[in-house]
Amino acid sequence: MFTFHTDPGHGWLEVPLGLLVELGIAEDITPYSYVRGSLVFLEEDCDAGVFIKAYSDEHGSPPAIEEHYQENTPIRGYPSYQPAQ
Repeated sequence: MFTFHTDPGHGWLEVPLGLLVELGIAEDITPYSYVRGSLVFLEEDCDAGVFIKAYSDEHGSPPAIEEHYQENTPIRGYPSYQPAQ
């Protein structure tokens, strides 16, 4: 189960970095997503869709997602995601 975090203006899908690497999409994620430790918070407009497609292709169905709303999420303060060089 993956968590989709939302605030009044945007949303992010929380995914382990290792899973992005495993699916071969770690280099496709933009700096509009955020990272904290081994977790990546994929922005909803593009990066979350890239993950959902790759996950669905690999597993034959989309990932299970639960929503979590927070008025003032700390996600916006996390460092931007930077693909490994």
